[in-house]
Amino acid sequence: GVVEACLLHMLKRRAAGFLRTDKVAALFTKVGKTYAIAGDVCKKVQELQQQVESRKNQPNGQEPLKRQGSTTSKTPVLTPQAIKHIWVRTALIEKVLDKIVQYIVDNCSKYYEKEALLADPVCGPILASLLVGPCALEYTKLKTADHYWTDPSADELVQRHRIHGVHGRQDSPSKRPALGIRKRHSSGSMSEDRFAASAREYVESLHQNSRTHLLYGKNNVLVQPKDDLEAIPGYLSLHQSADSLTLKWTPNQLMNGTLGDSE
Repeated sequence: GVVEACLLHMLKRRAAGFLRTDKVAALFTKVGKTYAIAGDVCKKVQELQQQVESRKNQPNGQEPLKRQGSTTSKTPVLTPQAIKHIWVRTALIEKVLDKIVQYIVDNCSKYYEKEALLADPVCGPILASLLVGPCALEYTKLKTADHYWTDPSADELVQRHRIHGVHGRQDSPSKRPALGIRKRHSSGSMSEDRFAASAREYVESLHQNSRTHLLYGKNNVLVQPKDDLEAIPGYLSLHQSADSLTLKWTPNQLMNGTLGDSE
């Protein structure tokens, strides 16, 4: 939207088209006649618009049959916001928006008034340079189960709550200490290594993975195991899997690796 506002600033009527309501489309079409890269973007946008229109005109119930019969060509699902900015968006995804803007800046006298932003000898080239970075990125068009991995991890949430927690803590929030647990030898039913591995695996399960999604996490949540025992602070987290919700609570001593001789 911001790029479109810059492109439309003091655009000549002749460049915008007298009868066209979509001035950005008129600009891209006019530039595409003399600049091949912009012409390719025009072809891609027209194809997308035709696919969107055919999707609208298709009767209900026929699209699933079409998808089942053809796996090679699927009509893209575009949001209203994407359709609104389809010209700039397509050029951005194709990684040529910076080149098109630079071409417009170099030939600004054809399309803009003298006081326009893109006609400015400083602001015009700066805008084209700023678009080089966004055009170098890969834009994801489909969310899969792996997109959960990009959400903040449980470890990051723990660090945040250590910094902003209501209880003052002596440990440094910048680095999470290694998990080290000492097992009391009174029971003797489980070896120390196995107990430590089990505890480490439990703490690591707080991290997000392809099977569970961390919905909420908060540190220093008090839990009272029995009426005669003092409440224990710990880390509370809510996880979502394919078929269930799981609520977990881990004592701060276990999270910090300072279990010691506590019961």
